[in-house]
Amino acid sequence: MRNLTEVSLKNKNLVWYFIVVIFFAGIFSYTKLGRMEDPSFTIRQMVVSVAWPGATASQMEEQVTDKIEKKLQDTPGLDYVKSFSRSGEAVIYVNLRDDIDNDKIRPTWLEVRNMVDDIKKDLPEGVYGPYYNDRFDDVYGSIYAITGDGYSYEEMREKAEKIRRILLTVDNVSKVELVGEQPEKIYIEASLDKLSELGISPQDIMQAVQTQQQMTPAGMIETQTDNVYLRLSGQFADVDMLKEMPINAGGKILRLADIAKVERRYVEPAEPKMFYNGKPAIGLAVSMEAGGNILTLGDNLQNTIEEVQKYIPTGLEINQVSNQPQVVKDSIDEFVGSLREAIIIVLAVSFLSLGLRTGMVVAGCIPLVILGVFVAMEALGIDLHKVSLGALIISLGLLVDDAIIAVEMMSVKLEEGLDRFSAACYAYKATAMPMLSGTLITCAGFIPVAFADGLASEFCSALFPVIAIALILSWIVSVMVAPLYGYKIIKVKVKKDEKGNVDPYQSKFYTFFRKILCYCLTHKKIILSSTVVIFAISIYCMKFISQEFFPPSQRPELVVELTLPEGSSIKATEEQAEKLAAILSEEQDVIDNFAYYTGQGSPRFVLTFDPVLPKDNYAQFVITAKDVEAREYLNQKLFKILNEDFPAVQSNIKFLQMGPPADYPVMIRVSGYDVDKVKNIADEVAMKMRQDSNIYNVNFDWQEKAKTLHLELDQDKLRAMGISSQMVAQTLYTELTGATAAQFYQGDRTIDIVMRLSDDDRDNLEKVRNLPIYLGQYGYVPLEQIAKISYRAEDGVIWRRDLKPTITVRGSIYQGTANDATEKIYNQLADLQKDLPFGYSIEPDGAMSDSQTAMEHLLKPIPVMVIAVITILMFQLRSVQLMIMTVLTAPLGLIGVSFGMLLFDKPIGFVAVLGILALFGMIIRNSIILIDQIKKHMLDGEKPWNAIIDSAVLRFRPIMLTAAAAILGMMPLVPSTLWGSMAIAISCGLVVATILTLLILPTMYAAWFKITPDSENKLKQK
Repeated sequence: MRNLTEVSLKNKNLVWYFIVVIFFAGIFSYTKLGRMEDPSFTIRQMVVSVAWPGATASQMEEQVTDKIEKKLQDTPGLDYVKSFSRSGEAVIYVNLRDDIDNDKIRPTWLEVRNMVDDIKKDLPEGVYGPYYNDRFDDVYGSIYAITGDGYSYEEMREKAEKIRRILLTVDNVSKVELVGEQPEKIYIEASLDKLSELGISPQDIMQAVQTQQQMTPAGMIETQTDNVYLRLSGQFADVDMLKEMPINAGGKILRLADIAKVERRYVEPAEPKMFYNGKPAIGLAVSMEAGGNILTLGDNLQNTIEEVQKYIPTGLEINQVSNQPQVVKDSIDEFVGSLREAIIIVLAVSFLSLGLRTGMVVAGCIPLVILGVFVAMEALGIDLHKVSLGALIISLGLLVDDAIIAVEMMSVKLEEGLDRFSAACYAYKATAMPMLSGTLITCAGFIPVAFADGLASEFCSALFPVIAIALILSWIVSVMVAPLYGYKIIKVKVKKDEKGNVDPYQSKFYTFFRKILCYCLTHKKIILSSTVVIFAISIYCMKFISQEFFPPSQRPELVVELTLPEGSSIKATEEQAEKLAAILSEEQDVIDNFAYYTGQGSPRFVLTFDPVLPKDNYAQFVITAKDVEAREYLNQKLFKILNEDFPAVQSNIKFLQMGPPADYPVMIRVSGYDVDKVKNIADEVAMKMRQDSNIYNVNFDWQEKAKTLHLELDQDKLRAMGISSQMVAQTLYTELTGATAAQFYQGDRTIDIVMRLSDDDRDNLEKVRNLPIYLGQYGYVPLEQIAKISYRAEDGVIWRRDLKPTITVRGSIYQGTANDATEKIYNQLADLQKDLPFGYSIEPDGAMSDSQTAMEHLLKPIPVMVIAVITILMFQLRSVQLMIMTVLTAPLGLIGVSFGMLLFDKPIGFVAVLGILALFGMIIRNSIILIDQIKKHMLDGEKPWNAIIDSAVLRFRPIMLTAAAAILGMMPLVPSTLWGSMAIAISCGLVVATILTLLILPTMYAAWFKITPDSENKLKQK
């Protein structure tokens, strides 16, 4: 291979040209890079929903859910299917395996649609759907709330709809959805007494309304020149016209308003609602199109909203609930600040250790490499976010290594008296190939995350390309640009000892280091045995380090969930939510804003947040605190308030996650074939969890019974009267819930006209027995005359996973990590698991399950990493023994990792594991350089003993400097919630491993090859 340093020095102008090009291209690319808070990852989940009005949860499960789930088992790439069935509806979640390529996901969802459509004919009559949502992963990063004192929901909706249409024209906007809108209906409510007095049924009124309002074509006349359509009057222009509609009641013509109350109002029971700071609101959720720049979108939205606010009526307000562009800007600014700190630290290390001129050479390489990385990121479509910026900071401490090694060797040779050109070319000959091997091995340490499947690996996928590009560019710069800088800048004096011999290693420090190294070499058994013992202790100590998948986010949002008993009405849910909202309204000094949703959850405003589908007994608060400290204060206060003042409500307080989300810290899944058996096992699991003093708020995702009123119809009486069960059911539905008689058209709204009994006749359970059942010629009879009425309870909801009823036992923790708490409980359930019948299982869920899956994915590419490392070592060292010896130094880093994580009380999570794997590559890199230097000394004729000592002395400064740069460069990441554990793992591991590499590796080398002070050199060049 040609000496690239020589090529560079002989073509200075060309090299300077490319330096300038990369400089300006890097600045341009930086301005074009997309900005995100977190990297995107694909949620491989589709939602299939279906309705069957009147069916119980059990009937939905058996007749609908089971049939669809069986068919879905044929889905290619299926991971698992989970579902819930409740009265009249079912929702099925289709989850694909993590190894399914992104470009195959959309075709798979199309296949799911086709498969489910194929079995529609097998579903019971009266089933609506199935309906599909294959955009469940849409993120609505900007959410606005339209509020206004004195404005009705419909007035706010009209304004929100106009604003929605304006926002859809903004660049980079993909979708704008309305949240919390309340449909209107026209209710015709008649009292029982009035109907009985007149002798008419609700069906008579419905039929009269329908026949007058139904849209029916009256025909068309074709003339010689035109088509003339006939338009009939009679359709209702407003509610007053409906009130004046004539009704034939026993031969008398009465107005509808004389028989029933006719009123236009919002749907009852209410649809899911949204509130902002306690006020009713209509939400506008804005989603960005794929590939858009969220900061640009944020500016465009802000300008548009400011313009819209100039024209909205007085009293109407547009409030921002979620501002993802601002969060992204703050996050990037914070990381850029950390990157700036890391650059300053690395520069300080360079200047203090190498001197001003040599330090300037290294300092000049840093911006060139970083700007080159920006060019590559823009070309590869890698955005700026937590992971890519974190990778830049990690690589910053590594990318100066090659420059330091090359420049340091050049300085040494200048001190020995060589001219600038020869010194620079010698540095290439001596260090280029070992540096390249070390660089490739360091890159290989990130192979697992680059090629592993799964959400966690996809989340961190930018690590490998960013770090690999940075390190490879740093090697190119160190052999072509650094010598060019050094040729112009470095000026050193030739160092000689007292006898006049050239010796740059004559200081007291190097003399002291030689003594320590000689002691290690002469006491090999003690040193190596001690190292093995310390290593064993560190491995044992690993069991005391906390385990964590991903840490909670440092965003200020606090999510509070309120779940009432199964079967609770949305009205009861709204009352509890209003009670909590009143409490939060008194904490405005620590709250920026809060929004809450009754009957459903918030839209997905960040990718790591799972939206909750509509259910009447659920409310969700998204509280945006002023800062993280305020969030912690609210967390503690709300914990106390919810426990004391909301005893009938199942509450849950949680933070947003940085990685894949989980509903609760501790989640244990119980599955089996029989519902009652599964419930019994789940009770035992819950009992075990409640015995743990660190776990509180233990609950089930389902187990409660819902109240029902059971009517046992007398079929003999029904047949004698000429009516059927279906007719009775339709009558009751019309009287209690209300049946749609016709539709009223106004503007862009289609409003149902609903017939039902008055409030007094249908809202009291005691009056159910007196409900009139119309029998035609037999008149009315009370319901109790044809049915036995009794109170019963049934499963309000049934969750399943892979065709089996499944209950998830959940709990919160006072302290520690979710993984540790879940693992502790899961281990305590070992005896219970042994006694489970065939087909029943107890499995971890949530964070621990996700962590186990992610680690399984991460381990699969490790053999590729090992083969890559070994291959590179063999090319560089050309010796199996030296290769094995070098690989054996890698685990030494675990000594520092173990003690460092315990000392700083950091958990080992997914990101920390990535750091440990990368640490192995960094350690091997240093080992290669040292072993290669020993080979060079021996080839130059030195005795093996002296070659080992001189090589360690010669490589001491570059190894220590590169380690110091890497370690100190990590310091800005230590406070980071996401990167803190990795920074501690790498830093502490490198501190110990670097010292051991300089002392233990020479000792291991001497022991392996049985080298003594008298050993002869067998590698001497002939």
